[in-house]
Amino acid sequence: MGVLKKIQIPYKWELLVLLWFAFFLNLADRQIFNIVLPSIRDDLNLSDANMGLISTIFLIIYGLLVPLGGILGDRINKKYILIFSLLIWSTATVGTGLCFSLIQLIFLRSIALGGSEAFYNPTASSLITEFHRNTRATALAIHQTALYAGIVGSSVLTGYIADLLGWRMAFYIFGTSGILLAIILYFRLVKSSPTAGVQIVSDNRKSIREVLKMFFTKPTAVLLTLAFAGMQFAGVGFLTWMPTFLHENFGFSLARSGFDSTFYHHAAAFIGVLAGARIADKLAQKYIRVRPIVQMMGLLAAIPFIILIGKSDSIIVIYVALAIFGFSRGIYDSNLLAALYDVIEIPYRATATGLLLMGGFIVGAASPYILGVLKPAFGLANGLAFLSVGFMFASLCIAIAVIFFYKKDNINNLVINK
Repeated sequence: MGVLKKIQIPYKWELLVLLWFAFFLNLADRQIFNIVLPSIRDDLNLSDANMGLISTIFLIIYGLLVPLGGILGDRINKKYILIFSLLIWSTATVGTGLCFSLIQLIFLRSIALGGSEAFYNPTASSLITEFHRNTRATALAIHQTALYAGIVGSSVLTGYIADLLGWRMAFYIFGTSGILLAIILYFRLVKSSPTAGVQIVSDNRKSIREVLKMFFTKPTAVLLTLAFAGMQFAGVGFLTWMPTFLHENFGFSLARSGFDSTFYHHAAAFIGVLAGARIADKLAQKYIRVRPIVQMMGLLAAIPFIILIGKSDSIIVIYVALAIFGFSRGIYDSNLLAALYDVIEIPYRATATGLLLMGGFIVGAASPYILGVLKPAFGLANGLAFLSVGFMFASLCIAIAVIFFYKKDNINNLVINK
């Protein structure tokens, strides 16, 4: 028993492991659709615009509901929000494999999946920061790596499953895995959590109106949200159409197009997000603006390689561009929420996360449909290159925040000045 106690994992790290796997399935279940998009389209006699519309509605539903997920995450037990979210989206994933029409896909894929996933990220991110104080950026970055692992893992497995057993089986396997994980979370997550050493009494909570006012009167929070929206416009379009680009332009199988479109990008992003978080956590105490500066550097470095992906005819050049784009995107992601939480007080971080995600996903929702509509006339290669505009806009927003507002809005700076 003494040996077991010595090697027992502290709960804050067990929590991170459990939520890592939940986030892995969150992104894996989304990515299935992108990998088997050509098969679903051909099997159900749908158009490219129809397929883009499914992704667009998903993102709109997600974007509209994610603030509600954040508000609830600040007010009721986080354990049950996380379990409910995981259970519903996993069931919807299983149901997607049973679809035979566009309406069914929109209901299960766009509405049920998008609506239930909206409740996960604000609550999970806020809960992680309650247990991780000095390791905040590192813990959030580790959680973020599940995004990359989920996309790559799903892309690889979905491609092989679809090639061998058909596209429907991929939805059955991943959805069932999520249902099983929801059962594990029910027994392992605690019912209550500390809030970074701060006791929050329910009657001291601000009203939703006051929380919204606090968020929108902090220019840094608004600008970081606009930056995330620009990044998402590019990122969602890339994730949705890159597998199809390789499948149609280079004649790759679903398995290879799924792997190649995600592995090089997200493996490099995995490294970038950990590197960016480590740098920011080390320097944040000395340089108050370091988190957004790290983000901006990642965005600027990615822009030429996004353009190169769409314009190059060489698959080797595309692979290199995907990797550098991914590493740079990981640098940005490493401080996505850590930078926001520098200007948002602890009790309101789930709500703030929901607002940031809402802005990003509603804007990003337009990207898959726009590329689907423009694809026949302008080609997918030009559409992918055009996505670089999103990163340019995001870089500009963060630059404005860093120069004019970040130091004033930073809550740690306010504490020091007092």
